[in-house]
Amino acid sequence: MKQNKKNAYLIFLVTLAITIAAFVLGLVDIRLYNSKVHHESFTGSRLFTADDSQAKDVSVRAVPRSSTWTKTFDFYNEGLTEPNYQAYTYDFTVSNNTGDEVSSFSFKLVFSHEVFLASAWNGALEIHQFRDGAELTDTIPDLRDYIPSDYALETVSVDGEAFVALRPGDYLVYVPSSSMNAMEMPIKPREGTTPGFILYTAIDESINDSTLELEYVFHRELTREPLFWISLAALTLWLIALVIYEITSFQIRQYNERHERDNELITESIETFTGFIDAKDPYTNGHSKRVAQYTRLIAEHMGYEGEELDRIYYVALLHDCGKIGVPDHILGKPGKLTNEEYEIIKSHTVRGGEILSSFRSLEDVDEGARYHHERYDGKGYPDGKAGEDIPLVARMICVADSFDAMNTDRVYRRKLSRDIILREIEKNKGLQFDPKIADIMLELIRSNKIAADG
Repeated sequence: MKQNKKNAYLIFLVTLAITIAAFVLGLVDIRLYNSKVHHESFTGSRLFTADDSQAKDVSVRAVPRSSTWTKTFDFYNEGLTEPNYQAYTYDFTVSNNTGDEVSSFSFKLVFSHEVFLASAWNGALEIHQFRDGAELTDTIPDLRDYIPSDYALETVSVDGEAFVALRPGDYLVYVPSSSMNAMEMPIKPREGTTPGFILYTAIDESINDSTLELEYVFHRELTREPLFWISLAALTLWLIALVIYEITSFQIRQYNERHERDNELITESIETFTGFIDAKDPYTNGHSKRVAQYTRLIAEHMGYEGEELDRIYYVALLHDCGKIGVPDHILGKPGKLTNEEYEIIKSHTVRGGEILSSFRSLEDVDEGARYHHERYDGKGYPDGKAGEDIPLVARMICVADSFDAMNTDRVYRRKLSRDIILREIEKNKGLQFDPKIADIMLELIRSNKIAADG
């Protein structure tokens, strides 16, 4: 029982460790996921389209507004009067198509044609220009407040308006704003943000073959991690199982305590009854209890345990109850019994069986009393049963009863020596005794688990 309880708690400990490990693994997975920088590249139709049917986890769509205007860029003072550049207002919509929050993002827009950047809103622009083998880099917090003299970038002025010149291969990096006004970060699940640019390209040209490289980082809540829910469910089941186990263990302990008290009461009652029987013959005092103990050892060696072992003990304890009807002068007669007296002695088996036949709460209790003097060769009494026809418990008691008779002083003789007892049991295997049970008794005596005191 204690070993079973120890094993149960070991199982609970192991399953709790697995559950905690799953939770920790979920935390690690979340941490790794939230620290990973994701990369996506958009160009051509993937970028410049309003169709988001092929959208990634985070996608960008650059769609020009319908209203445009033109300007005349006379770079070489040629006296141009016809507009040669057209303005486009582009909305770059960054969409979060997942259930996780986008904690940060930025994108790099590489131009394939010459453009002139007029305005941008929300975030900051990190401009990269390549001139005469050198790279000019500067960050403009808000292009709407751009003052050319404050930066080292190439700038052109048309009609009093300053433009940042971006040639093929130049690029800008858009850094979103987290200010209360713009609030581009974080991007909530299933939502988006739309930074925008106004830029000029030569008439009949566009930026549609430019490339946008997006970087972003997710922030996933722990509650969206499958391992969190798995570990939570496992912990819930673990707690329920533990509570059920403790309640069941408590009930089993109560049952076992009641069972032990009942067994003690039964044992004390039967031992008291058999004590009356044994007291009729001072030479056999304690015989019933000793036979019951020997029988229990035999049964235990045969693999019986628990309540079945208790039952066998009680059956053996009551095996001589029929002697209560045998007159004292016959039980204690020191000389040889007459035939009539011997028949009266033999009748204790039948009388015992009859007494115990109404003892319904102890299964087959009458078999020990009625058949413990049957012999394996069929020459016993009262019914002359032989071999396997004799109930097993009666065959056990037969060996235990004979051993105790040889190992105690009787009115007609002194107890026998250990060697004689061993020889007698060996000699009567297959005759008086079941050979297998006799071998068990011999082993118990030789290993001193049953003491032969003679």
